[in-house]
Amino acid sequence: MDDPAAAQTPAPPYYAVIFTSTRTQADEGYGETLAEMLRLAATQPGYLGLESARDARLGITVSYWRDLEAIRIWKAMAEHRVAQRLGRERWYRYYKTRIAKVERDYEFVRQELMEDPR
Repeated sequence: MDDPAAAQTPAPPYYAVIFTSTRTQADEGYGETLAEMLRLAATQPGYLGLESARDARLGITVSYWRDLEAIRIWKAMAEHRVAQRLGRERWYRYYKTRIAKVERDYEFVRQELMEDPR
């Protein structure tokens, strides 16, 4: 039983692109562009999934990819390049991108009681 909020990745090795950011106050077009980038990324060969969290100050998005070539192709896509430019011009005060090879993963899933406690 997997957590539906977590990306369902294959057995390692695979790669993670970790995007850490702080936003500006600008919001015009951000939601639409984000939705389109998520949709487009999911259609790319080598895309494995995504996890994202944001609070009032900091956002962290981790996308998972089969290999470095898939990441390179995604970064170079025309639509993604436009979104990157708009991010620098409008939506982000700061961001940092890290690319890491996932060599091992493991998980914990709490097994709920199967019997009715009444």
